[in-house]
Amino acid sequence: MHRRLIVPSALAASLLLAIPASAADYVPGAPGIGDSYYPASGNGGYDVSHYDLRLKYQPATDLLEGTATILATTTQNLSRFNLDLGLRASEVRVDGRLAKATATGAHELEIVPAVPLPKGKQITVVVRYAGKPSEFKVDGWSAWHRTPDGGVAAQEPDSAAWWFPSNDHPRDKATFDVSVSVPDGTQAVSNGVLQSQSSRLGWTRFNWRSNKPQATYLATLAVGKFDITTDRTANGLPVLNAYSKDLGDNAGAARASIERTAEVAEWLEGVFGPYPFNALGGYVPNVTSGYALETQTRPFYSPRQFANGANVSVVVHELAHQWYGDSVSVHDWKDIWVNEGFARYSQWLWSEKEGEGTAQELADYVYATRTAEDPFWTVKPGDPGPDNQFHIAVYDRGALALQALRNEIGDEDFFAVLKGWPQRFAHGNARVADFVRYAEEVSGKPLAALFDTWLYQPAKPAAGPSPVGASLARAAAAEPVQPKSWKKIAATNTIHEHEDH
Repeated sequence: MHRRLIVPSALAASLLLAIPASAADYVPGAPGIGDSYYPASGNGGYDVSHYDLRLKYQPATDLLEGTATILATTTQNLSRFNLDLGLRASEVRVDGRLAKATATGAHELEIVPAVPLPKGKQITVVVRYAGKPSEFKVDGWSAWHRTPDGGVAAQEPDSAAWWFPSNDHPRDKATFDVSVSVPDGTQAVSNGVLQSQSSRLGWTRFNWRSNKPQATYLATLAVGKFDITTDRTANGLPVLNAYSKDLGDNAGAARASIERTAEVAEWLEGVFGPYPFNALGGYVPNVTSGYALETQTRPFYSPRQFANGANVSVVVHELAHQWYGDSVSVHDWKDIWVNEGFARYSQWLWSEKEGEGTAQELADYVYATRTAEDPFWTVKPGDPGPDNQFHIAVYDRGALALQALRNEIGDEDFFAVLKGWPQRFAHGNARVADFVRYAEEVSGKPLAALFDTWLYQPAKPAAGPSPVGASLARAAAAEPVQPKSWKKIAATNTIHEHEDH
């Protein structure tokens, strides 16, 4: 009797397991990952673990040819999914089978695999593509810089679509192997460690590896003729810096700044904890832009950053991002303060270390020189909006919020927060709200009101009884004194000014 009751139940269960999901159970992945500022960025339905890019680039014609092999895992039953790519795809295979691929929108590549993909399946996507990156634009904007001797991919919040197919949003990080073939006498610089270099029939291939999770906009490619310096830190970390051979009068100042990269990184380890990646360095191509960018392990610097002489402050800013922005990345682009407020505050701490003005003196100066009527105070660093994502208020008012926090919880807890946060969320993503909760956890104090005042209220905070309030009240009552470091810090205000966007 029991057997007759049990066996049919077991049989029914096994039959349920054997019946495949119907076609109706498979749906397209979303054409965007769900970002509040950039709805078209990224894609839904899968998670990438690794990009293998095998490229060939001809500087004379700006022709880029590539084969991208993408390893991913589906996060739903997929009938179709998208990649972000601006160049023309000639062939797409999913798990070895030819797939239908259609270019849609500004940068979407819709892919229909030969068979639907069940949730949780590890898949391999191979895309063959080619094109001239400089000819691809989105609303008239390009992330690709043509140079006299090559080209460079470096922009924020988007740059990947100009040179490889991807799930183009910081929420989907992956490791990278980037192999680039260029004409002999030309170099290709990318993220991470140069694994090997070889020449054949007039072409030289450079193989780079970035072995920690990396957001797609932080992947970079620079092709040109560079002077390259290499070294190792005291801990054995490889350092590689590259300088375009035609930087002109900016060459000396650029080297005098970027050759201090290892020194700055060593100091930042004392502030933020162990350096999170496998390589260190920076590069300066001959571009006409004025900004810098925290491309992972190897920041990009425009020559104009050094037009007035050496400026180590810009190096401090971009290296601070290796912890705040690269290892811990935004969950949504509205969380930009967890990148920029901290990178700017690191410049204030460097000033403090160098005896050129304390962080408190810099906070006093910023507060005193911005009247209550200044539109600066209407920008909310905690959610500035896409048009103000790189507004100076995100940087300076964002740093003021950190100084207010420092005065509220004291140096011991404050620096414990700065060092603990990159460990708590290492190689992941986080929101502004996550930082508020973490600071409350470490300090044992309620901090929501403080952060609301400094990050979310569209008005100049009134001087109050707190240490920062008393100090700022003194600053407002007297003629503001400009700290010695101010001009160097202000010279980096164009650091993320994307004039072409």
